[in-house]
Amino acid sequence: MITCSAQDRIARVIPVVSVAAALLVICCSSTSIAAPTHFSSKQSTPKLAGNWSGRYSGAVSGTFTLRWTQSGSTLRGSIKLSNPPGRYPITGIVRGSKISFGAVGVGATYTGMVSGRSMSGSWKSANRGGTWSARKTS
Repeated sequence: MITCSAQDRIARVIPVVSVAAALLVICCSSTSIAAPTHFSSKQSTPKLAGNWSGRYSGAVSGTFTLRWTQSGSTLRGSIKLSNPPGRYPITGIVRGSKISFGAVGVGATYTGMVSGRSMSGSWKSANRGGTWSARKTS
């Protein structure tokens, strides 16, 4: 049987424990919500507008030049190929360090990675494919 003094002690301890638990929850919640100031969840979009010069190899090989304009992650411009020869309209997208673009006139699609003033990857067209690389010239 619990005596009156034991009941009084329990009655005093429960509110103290409840307040301590509430403070612990508040402190833990506020620290887990705040994002560190040195961390950014957004990847910056590389600046790719300008002229690029490159090579491609595989089922077909040759050289190319790209002229890009850029609006955010969207790329537009033209690609001049040595094989098949010609200049073709081209569109693309860059997300972080990943790039993809295509030349509608020749049915080729290019995917790869961008790092500073260079980019490289693989290309596909129908049942053919290979690799490509380019450097920014201006």
